[in-house]
This record gives sequence, structure tokens and C-alpha cells, in this order.
Amino acid sequence: MKKIRIVHYGIGHDHSPQYLDAIKEYPDVFEILGVCEPNEKMREECGHFDAYKGLKWLTEEEMFKLDGVDAVMVEAHDLDLVKYAQKCADRGWHIHMDKAAGVDIEAFKKLLRTVKEKNLVFQMGYMFRYNAIIKYALEEKRLGHLGEIYHMDAFMNTRHPRDKREWMSHLPGGDMLYLGCHMVDMILLFQGIPNRIIPLNKNTGLDGLDYPDECAAVFEYDKGVSFVRASAVEVNGYGRRQVVICGSDKTIEVRRLEAPTIARVTDIKNAATYAEKSEKMRVEQNSILERYYEMMLDFAAFVRGEKENPYTLEYEYTLQKLVLAACGMDIDYKKCDLFD
Repeated sequence: MKKIRIVHYGIGHDHSPQYLDAIKEYPDVFEILGVCEPNEKMREECGHFDAYKGLKWLTEEEMFKLDGVDAVMVEAHDLDLVKYAQKCADRGWHIHMDKAAGVDIEAFKKLLRTVKEKNLVFQMGYMFRYNAIIKYALEEKRLGHLGEIYHMDAFMNTRHPRDKREWMSHLPGGDMLYLGCHMVDMILLFQGIPNRIIPLNKNTGLDGLDYPDECAAVFEYDKGVSFVRASAVEVNGYGRRQVVICGSDKTIEVRRLEAPTIARVTDIKNAATYAEKSEKMRVEQNSILERYYEMMLDFAAFVRGEKENPYTLEYEYTLQKLVLAACGMDIDYKKCDLFD
């Protein structure tokens, strides 16, 4: 099997070292040609992680002169992701790009149109799509076992230290863009496009910081409402990250969302009005990296033409519109004008 010759472009994203560590687990699948971070300050701040040790550092000029590049992992700073990915798409490289896709929807549209025009693979780094219990829940939805989904709670909270929150303060949409994007993805996957999104993003003012660090959004549907929460200041917020899916025939409560993933599943046939009748499910993982393994092996299979990415360009475009709407931006998320 031919190895996929891949470069790592940008190191400013939080998950940059983890993705490199993940593909290093598969030396028979990936050949890492080098790492490129054109921003010298970013390299000084983030280039010390063990994941980069032993790899060749490339300038942009050197990277774009490499022969035989198949693909790229774009792990730049959140607001640079689309710009970096566009340069790679223009050169015909298959792209894995982290999330979220910035705040310029027209730039993202241009990138996706280039990907379509050049028949490239495009995968985004929404790793909870590969969470074992989320995958189970999606299969239950496909089989009709959930009944009609009328409500979801999707919380992506944590308690970041002040310096991290100060760094986040420059992001339009604050924590809704930074972490809430994951949960907007969950809502769209299970419930589709809402009738209305009501953003409720607030600034607690803790530690004298002025940005949306306590974020929420209401997703309104014909027969119910769902909630996304993304807080950067909640004590034990990490421990309370969760996705709750309420269907007319089954409720799935995923908490903990992170490894080990724990869920409680209640079927209507076993439910009781005033007693808990849920079945506990637990998925063990040896390390947090395991959530990236399947994703990157899928990316390799997409590049080799062995599998088709189930997350279409239209889906990713619609998702980004919903994320920006949840951040409070005025955007038409009901119309997918990607290829108009």
C-alpha cells in the first residue's frame, strides 16, 4: 500500500500536536514530510511539543516546492485555517482541516468550491463524530429506534485559566466559536437545520476579561427546542460536558463525553415515570488520542479512494453557517448557496 505523503501546515491550533501524534502511530499509512509554521512567533510559542521533535521544519517556500505531496493537515490558528487550506487546495492537495472554519463565510465558500472543482478530499476535525457512543446514537437514529427527536442538550463547558481566556478573547463569538462549534455539529447531525437560532452569549467579566465566555444558543424546531452551551468559566465544566438526545422512543444521555465515554440509555419499553430505568454504557479508551485514530485512518481511506466521506461539502458549509449564527452573526443559514 502506497504511503500517503503528508505535510503539517500551521501549529497554532490546540489539537495540532495530537493530530501529529495520532498519524505517527501509523507509519505504514502516512509519511510525514515536515512541519511548516510561517509565523515565527507562533513557532516560538507552540513549537516545543514532543510531537514536533524529529520532524523537519519547512518554510512555506520549501513546503510548496516539495514533490509528490498527497495531503496536508491544516492545524493553524483558528482564524487562519481557511486561508492556509486555500493555499493547499489551489495546489491540488487533499485537506484535513481543523475547526471551526473561521468567521468569513465567503472565504470558506471559496475554499469548498475549489475543493469541489479539483475533486479533492476535504475532512474537518470534528472529532466527536468518531465518539463511539455518538456513532451508536447516530445508528439508532438511522434505524428509527429513537423515534422522533424533539430535544437535545449539548454542553461543551470547561474552566480555562485566565491566560487561556485572555487568548480566546480575540475570537469573534468567544467560546461559542471555540468550543460550541462541536455541539452545533451534534445538533445538526441529529435534528437538521432549525427554524430559528437565538444566541444568548454573555460576558461574565471574571478576571476583568471582556469577551463572550458564558455562551448559549437556543435551536428552535417545529416540535421542540434544543440548547447548546459553551462556557469557559464553569467549575468542573469539563466533567459535565455532555450530549443528551431525547427521542419519543429512547433517551441517550452521554456524560462523560470525553474518555472514558459514559452514557445512559433508556428505551420507552423499560421506562418508568418516577424511577430511573436506564442502562449504563461505558467505552474505555487507553488515551485521548484514540479519538483521532479512526478519523485519520478514514482520511487516508478517503485519499486512496477506498471510502467516501459521509460529511459532504454542503454539510460542512451549512454547519459553519449555524455556528456563526449561534455566535450572534447575521447570516442566512437556511439556504445552502454553496454551488449557486
